[in-house]
Amino acid sequence: MTTAAAERSCAGEPESLLTTANELMEQHPGYRVEIIGGVITIAPLRDGPHAKALTKVMIPLLAAGLHGEETSVLQGIGLWLPGGPEDYAIPDLAIVDADLDEHLVENNCYDPAVFRLVLEVTSSNYNNDLRNKVAAYSEAKIPVYVIIDRRHGRVHVLTEPMGGGYESHQVYAPGQTVTLPESIGAPVTLDVAELIRAGRPRA
Repeated sequence: MTTAAAERSCAGEPESLLTTANELMEQHPGYRVEIIGGVITIAPLRDGPHAKALTKVMIPLLAAGLHGEETSVLQGIGLWLPGGPEDYAIPDLAIVDADLDEHLVENNCYDPAVFRLVLEVTSSNYNNDLRNKVAAYSEAKIPVYVIIDRRHGRVHVLTEPMGGGYESHQVYAPGQTVTLPESIGAPVTLDVAELIRAGRPRA
């Protein structure tokens, strides 16, 4: 906690969650700090296989022309969440409308209305991606949520947000392919085995 924050706390003025989250990011460079459901979470530094899985999924998205005039494919962009007054998330990957800059809300986070897809690659805190973010992203009405579940070796595709969850939750295993909804801006098919292989740490 900074000196100024400590002084505010001693004076009886509670520090906002956003202030605390931003201080944590300054103190722990490279870590991902988010506020989901009014709770600050800190994700660990991403490992090499995590980054490889992200690159592997980006290749077909870029090949489909999704990083162009109408949409952009971005890593680590802030998403303002409606679940609480200071809630936000930083998805590993997102497909957003190209006019993203016109929809800045606060704290370098953007209106969920411009997000067409968010994607997470699980780390040691995998339950956050598989549970907490399912509720948060559905409440934000994110139309497509994809999870590369490295722990269980599967890919989840969630669509049709309905507040607290998704109406459709499809799970794919290695040997299967995933065809993403064309609402993201172009037809894209992902090879589950490739994604899981890329994200698997070496023994």
